[in-house]
Amino acid sequence: MKITVIALGKIGLPLAVQFASKGHQVTGVDVQQSVVDSVNAGKEPFPGEYRLEELLQEAREAGNITATTNYAEAIPGADAIVLVVPLFVNDDTWEPDFGWMDAATRSLAEHLTPGTLISYETTLPVGTTRNRWKPMIEEISGLKEGEDFHLVFSPERVLTGRVFEDLRRYPKLVGGLSKEGTKKAIDFYEAVLDFDDRPDLAPATNGVWDMGSAEAAEMAKLAETTYRDVNIGLANQFAKFAESQGIDVFKVIAASNSQPYSHIHLPGIAVGGHCIPVYPRLYLHTDPDATIVRTAREANMTMPSHAVSLAKAASEGNLQGKNVIVLGASYRGKVKETAFSGVFPTVELLKAEGATVKVYDPMFTDEELAGYKFDAAHLGDAADVLIVQADHPEFAEFTPETFPGVSVLVDGRNVTDASQWQGVNRLVIGGAV
Repeated sequence: MKITVIALGKIGLPLAVQFASKGHQVTGVDVQQSVVDSVNAGKEPFPGEYRLEELLQEAREAGNITATTNYAEAIPGADAIVLVVPLFVNDDTWEPDFGWMDAATRSLAEHLTPGTLISYETTLPVGTTRNRWKPMIEEISGLKEGEDFHLVFSPERVLTGRVFEDLRRYPKLVGGLSKEGTKKAIDFYEAVLDFDDRPDLAPATNGVWDMGSAEAAEMAKLAETTYRDVNIGLANQFAKFAESQGIDVFKVIAASNSQPYSHIHLPGIAVGGHCIPVYPRLYLHTDPDATIVRTAREANMTMPSHAVSLAKAASEGNLQGKNVIVLGASYRGKVKETAFSGVFPTVELLKAEGATVKVYDPMFTDEELAGYKFDAAHLGDAADVLIVQADHPEFAEFTPETFPGVSVLVDGRNVTDASQWQGVNRLVIGGAV
């Protein structure tokens, strides 16, 4: 098949490489010339994705993948087009910003030829595929969906750093606007993906799942991620109460989850990443009455403030002039990514308290941290207060000697070893000891 992948980011490029590894002819489209040049040179444009550069080089050597900024080169004659263009959400209004997706959709529609399957993989509010993309593509292209081309929604369900593994691990969900379009999408994804055996899914099997409609597929992605945000919100509520009662909430959660009907997640200083903080807002866009979803999202957004409050209380109620080091710029451990990371509100809140703030992260250079307007900390720097924001495994080995002078440690991820911090006022969100 001739396949076009639009947007060669941390999901799109691995997808393109996966398709090419199955022997198909893949053209990737990206607005950044530097990304296009890297792909055409067989070099990954961003680090951290397991086996990406190796598989990209193999695909280039086989002549199965190329990249361009020109839609006119990539769209005409394509058997399938897969879009993974970012969708942003306004921080103030929580409304989706379709700017980049609209631009990409218009560009593909201008060059669309009959017989093409179009699959959107970017997470969307329910109804977007049918009510936004279909009329836009039809109007611009002059073609009719269901006759001249087919449109489906099939959400990506992978995590950066392990995309190729997750593509095999999880069922591929497909929802079309017609039975014929859905069948074409199922045939397409069965031809470009492999699936691990999953006996735990019985009586179903791992593979491509027909969701029955685009709306069902859209909702499935929103539901699985919103569930996690709501669950974490509940865990954070438990954590705050446990702190007030001198209870270790992590023991409570472990005990609760020993019963098979309980699946409580873990509390922490922040919920970050491209997915969990964002997709509940997309769900609320089409279901504004979902009060549980809204309350959980708002509760999770208060956790950086809670961590700073713990640090302030442990510092005799005053952080003015204190040297504070925030450990971790990443939104989660072992991932070099800052999307919606708790580091941003934590640093701002600390500065508002008059603290002198630095950030330490073993995955980022001083120059990269400076790009986020952070002052970089280094091992051996003096500190009055430490706040663990990301669960990098290195932090478990730290001791008071790592940052001389520290008197207060607020562990927002429960990753430090209490036995290593004798003589330091160590506080853990959730009251762990």
